[in-house]
Amino acid sequence: MTIKERIFHSVLFEMVALVILIPLGSALTGQGAAAMATMVVSLAVIAMVWNYLFNLAFDNVFGQERIQRGLGLRIFHGFSFEMGLVVFTVPFLMWHLRAGFWEVMLLDLGFIIFFLIYAIIFNWSYDQLRAFCQRRMKAGLSIQSPTRG
Repeated sequence: MTIKERIFHSVLFEMVALVILIPLGSALTGQGAAAMATMVVSLAVIAMVWNYLFNLAFDNVFGQERIQRGLGLRIFHGFSFEMGLVVFTVPFLMWHLRAGFWEVMLLDLGFIIFFLIYAIIFNWSYDQLRAFCQRRMKAGLSIQSPTRG
């Protein structure tokens, strides 16, 4: 992946997550959408930086051919990403929420479960769509759907 595509991938990943998490988090916690948005957007910025760095390192270790990755490697990828992210998010949440370690760990566990499942689904879907687009472009076909006359 190029630097531009890595940035696009990371931003798209976080934007889709925000669309899901803000209303869901607001409904589950009773917090207003604005308060939930502030917290989730802050977490998204932390996650985007970590996402870029982690995936750059992961691709260097496991190779650039993302479409060839099996389910086991994808689960390992999602799990190791989330565990690394905890190192950054727990202190932020403790400060932001003025809450104790175990309270924040429980909240973070909910985020981890959501993002573990979401990351696997998102990355598999992204890789499939990326491979499809690359095949179409290699064949000289348009990525856009044909227009009807």
